[in-house]
Amino acid sequence: MVIRHLARVADRLPADSSAFLATSDATDAVILHLWQATQVVIDLALATCSHLNLGAPTDYADGFRRLETAGLIPADLASRWVRAAGFRNMVADAYSNLDMARVYHAAQNGPVDLKAFLVCVRDLLQQQT
Repeated sequence: MVIRHLARVADRLPADSSAFLATSDATDAVILHLWQATQVVIDLALATCSHLNLGAPTDYADGFRRLETAGLIPADLASRWVRAAGFRNMVADAYSNLDMARVYHAAQNGPVDLKAFLVCVRDLLQQQT
């Protein structure tokens, strides 16, 4: 599901940031699919915390911090995933006030980190079996 959303982001993201306009259908599609991919990764982080008995995260970012504190994910990626949780909240709570330059940057750079999280979770689960 994450990969499908990220493919839609890549498909609709303009090559130049100047074409990333707040009122375009392409921009809406990029934001929606990036938000959905981010939400799935957040949900997976929270479920992983539960599965590994790391306690209940107090918010979305805390799930990534708990996984980092337990030594299960790298600190640099955990920091970026915490920012991804902030992006998710920003889209959900202040859609009309989004900074399009920041969203464009997230759409260009965030998918790599989201995919990296999937790899980390896969590796953790394989170690469990």
